[in-house]
Amino acid sequence: MSGRKQKLAYWLADARRGQEARFMKRFAPTHWTVNFPRPMMANVVTTAADAPSGPGLRVDAVFYGSGDLAGLIWEAEDRWSHALLAYETDRDFRDCVLRFRWRSGGLRRLDETHGPTLTIEGRDAEGHARAWYVRLWNYASGGAEDAVVTLDFSDLKSGFLSSEGEAVWAGDVDRMFISLAAPAYDGGSTAFAGGVEGWCELSGIRCDGAGSVLRVGDVVLPEHGLSMATGYDDCFNQTPERIVASIHALGYRGDINHYVGMSHYFRLEPLGGGFYISLAGGVLNAPCAAWHADFARRAKALGLGVIWSLSYELFDAHCWNDWKQRAEDGSPALTGWSPPSTLLSPAHDGAMSYLRLVAGAFVSIGLSAGLAIKFQVGEPWWWVMPDGRICLYDDAARAALGGALVSVPDVRRVLSGPEKVLLDRAGEVLAASTASLCGWVKGVAPGAVTHLLAYLPTVLDPLAPEAKRANMPLGWAFPAFDVLQLEDYDWVTEGRERLTARGVELAVERLGYPVEEQHYFSGFVLRGEDAVQWREIAAAAEAAVRRGTAATFVWALPQVARDGFTCFRLDGEDDVQAFDDVAFPLGVGREASVAPAFSTQIVESVSGHERRSSDWADARLSFDAGPGVRSEADMAALIAFFRARRGAARGFRFTDPYDDRSCGIGGVPGPLDQHLGLGDGVRAEFPLSRFYGVGEEAQVRRITRPVAGTIRVAVDGIERVDGWSHAGLGVIAFDVAPVEGAMLTAGFRFDVPVRFAEDRLDINRATFAAGEAPSVPLVEIRE
Repeated sequence: MSGRKQKLAYWLADARRGQEARFMKRFAPTHWTVNFPRPMMANVVTTAADAPSGPGLRVDAVFYGSGDLAGLIWEAEDRWSHALLAYETDRDFRDCVLRFRWRSGGLRRLDETHGPTLTIEGRDAEGHARAWYVRLWNYASGGAEDAVVTLDFSDLKSGFLSSEGEAVWAGDVDRMFISLAAPAYDGGSTAFAGGVEGWCELSGIRCDGAGSVLRVGDVVLPEHGLSMATGYDDCFNQTPERIVASIHALGYRGDINHYVGMSHYFRLEPLGGGFYISLAGGVLNAPCAAWHADFARRAKALGLGVIWSLSYELFDAHCWNDWKQRAEDGSPALTGWSPPSTLLSPAHDGAMSYLRLVAGAFVSIGLSAGLAIKFQVGEPWWWVMPDGRICLYDDAARAALGGALVSVPDVRRVLSGPEKVLLDRAGEVLAASTASLCGWVKGVAPGAVTHLLAYLPTVLDPLAPEAKRANMPLGWAFPAFDVLQLEDYDWVTEGRERLTARGVELAVERLGYPVEEQHYFSGFVLRGEDAVQWREIAAAAEAAVRRGTAATFVWALPQVARDGFTCFRLDGEDDVQAFDDVAFPLGVGREASVAPAFSTQIVESVSGHERRSSDWADARLSFDAGPGVRSEADMAALIAFFRARRGAARGFRFTDPYDDRSCGIGGVPGPLDQHLGLGDGVRAEFPLSRFYGVGEEAQVRRITRPVAGTIRVAVDGIERVDGWSHAGLGVIAFDVAPVEGAMLTAGFRFDVPVRFAEDRLDINRATFAAGEAPSVPLVEIRE
């Protein structure tokens, strides 16, 4: 529709308030989760609802030591689903009877000590915190590895023998879990010679009784044009069916960009008291392979594609030491996560060969599910330490880059010619490694579409302008990859829109990917207390859609669910086209009259006292430009301008003849005229304002239409002629965030955004000739 657009909007939902709901059976297979200690691994997937035994679930696990224990968990409170999709909290299980068929292999059997036990955590009838341990064998009928288990929560007893146990009070339960252990489990710390695999299935799961039904959200949001990113390290504990169904229900379409992670997909082998990456028995551990096979099938069934994302990052504790990137002093490249991950050296043949095998394993899973293969190389780079040291001095890198390398003590400073040459050479090694990885993928799946994900705040750090030589090499230039994916969540959540825009521009200038071959990842809210950052994330997503990016992703589903981020689109006027950035004819406007107005609510008591409440923080201006119409030529110019604005439909600039600059009337604006802000070392964008009065009582006027070429900026009293720009709507964007405590000031001339107050313009030639000025009312627009 001409002149219209769809605007992105969002809501942070904390609960359902009248939205659609349905009923589900308690203990539904889709909503069980798993948990376990490192380094073991386990996953849960749902099994076919039309199987002979009915709907169920399967857990695959791999144990590396005699103390490894996994839990298959049901929680009374749904802590994992989006608020609009969660099931209701009901802690009273006393009216429930749970039945299922148990089958297992490679685990402690039902009839053994430390066999599968139901742990119930909650409170007793007096409200005291309690845990009960219910041996499943006591309620089983059949064999030790194939039995029907019946649990009547009104008549359960804890203990090894039910005849000697204590009655369970299931009226106030937080969670319950079934423990799973390897046959050699003894609660100790003895490492196994290799991974021990086990599995169990709960099929024909049935819950009966008055408390067997829960209300659950059944919201299906309309498509909003965005796609979803997930990470296996964040959602491995849930069933793929639950994950994929949530993505679809929340309105995300297209491809799921799925990061396979850095800490849960690999196999391990014991060595020297630790566990290290291994290829013994295959590439992926059994739980990971089973989970992703189901994930791919579920995505395919709902019409969603999968972009398999693999990075150069690995969990540090399990990474072979010679695979790691290292700084010049030998320090390994470690991220800030706790516990940390490390970065693999692009020059190490063993590390890169391993990544190629991992990529092939995931691509093969996608092929088996019938998915079109799309593969992403995620954030490949030479790690830069917080103090500016770049990690390209591991033994493999030294050999690839020429042995005795020139020292680069801080990549953020001005670099010498030899230092730049070294970074260029490192970039060539990085580009060769990514080309080899993508070549391997295309060998497995010849039609694969390749993607490169670049994290702009690192590879285009304004403090380290030469780092791009190593971390955004020219060997990545179009068409080395099919799609360029850009991510900059630090800039987004810090509100640094100008850096985002400039970062995208620089990436395109350097690598040459057209916008239709680009994807954008719009943000990441690490902590729930920072949920306000979704505002910037939504704005960044909308900006990416506006510039024509082929796909825009929200990162990531666990944070979307945690904060209740609910995205949708609304039809609305195009804000950009509703304002024409042109000035009212100066000769007509210079004689205008002006009327600033506030809105104040005044309540008068019977005693004559008043209570006044100001509704507006800033005055709204009205003008009458009629007195400036002095000739028929002025009249013709006014009518033409009025028609071009379609009456009151479109805004424009108007120069207030009485107040149009940061200084006094007739003065020349200076860089110290008005307060701009106070630096905090993080914030880089500050809006222009005009202050009336002094101190805390000063009235603040937001300036959105400064006059081009008149803005002057100072930091701590010293004018800055560069290092900043006008990002639009009166926002000054610094290339680098001003340091904490820096005093920022600015001077400028400005116009007022206005519109015609009416859709009708009355001008009478006879009264005009008699000296009567027409009325041309204008009203200020809030921006």
